[in-house]
Amino acid sequence: MKQTSLKSFLASLAGWFDSHAYEVKAEADSDRIDWVRCIPFFGLHLACLAVLWVGISPVAVAVAVMLYLVRMFAITGFYHRYFSHRSYRTSRPFQFIMALLGNSSVQRSPLWWAAHHRCHHKVSDTHDDVHSPHTHSLLWSHMLWIMTPKNHITNMKRVPDLAKYPELRFLDRFDWIVPVVLAAGLLALGSGLERVWPSLGTSGPQMLVWGFFISTVVLFHGTCCINSLAHLFGRQRYATSDESRNSLLLSLITLGEGWHNNHHHYPAATRQGFYWWEIDLTYYGLKMLEKLGLIWNLTPVPERIIAEGRAESSAA
Repeated sequence: MKQTSLKSFLASLAGWFDSHAYEVKAEADSDRIDWVRCIPFFGLHLACLAVLWVGISPVAVAVAVMLYLVRMFAITGFYHRYFSHRSYRTSRPFQFIMALLGNSSVQRSPLWWAAHHRCHHKVSDTHDDVHSPHTHSLLWSHMLWIMTPKNHITNMKRVPDLAKYPELRFLDRFDWIVPVVLAAGLLALGSGLERVWPSLGTSGPQMLVWGFFISTVVLFHGTCCINSLAHLFGRQRYATSDESRNSLLLSLITLGEGWHNNHHHYPAATRQGFYWWEIDLTYYGLKMLEKLGLIWNLTPVPERIIAEGRAESSAA
């Protein structure tokens, strides 16, 4: 028994550094939270308390906000609208850049993210939907599902179009490298500014806490609100088979992902705010990338979907 526990403990530790070394041994344990593997996740949250020691400065907060916006855009525009739904096209080099930016958010690899999201659309708000607040608890749908062994594994069968790229498989296996490089870079940036521009009032530890820990934790929970709250609160324009809803507030927090009922009705579209008054900052950013020639073939919302939405609103 002790030998089995030690082996499980070591397997969980190995999962910190090599996600492909992590194995789910027993089906009975696959839905239980693996507390050992999740120690870095809890540490990420606890590290935010270090703000009590490092203090605050305008430059550190500005960097935290900037990294929140850039990485939220990477999650919504790249991980979601490209890797999960392939709603536009790009080159292989820029695809890798998108993967790196998304990976810096500490939300695993694009393969893992897309595999789970594609499954979500197939079984949304059923018992098989691992993050539905209607078949599970709110806390489970928001974050606890991520902590189980079964959901730690990337199902490559769901993403054969992405798994063929060795660089994406590398990120899936070693998804900690990019976040660690980002954290080290922020520590170095803060230390450098402290030496050459002391009037800014920042330091290496302060930049690390604000730019990495606080920004990343807020980003994580902002993203997870779509799994949980966007299936509970808001308005349903379209009669979908699930409880997806539209929310302006969630759209502002997530740069456009809050138009969730729109998205579940027609997930192929690059744009999720179907109407001009539905603010979709991610879509505006993708249009800029299109003008620069970095992405192309953005999938539009068909006129029949627009007309259907107007009819639904008039009938309500």
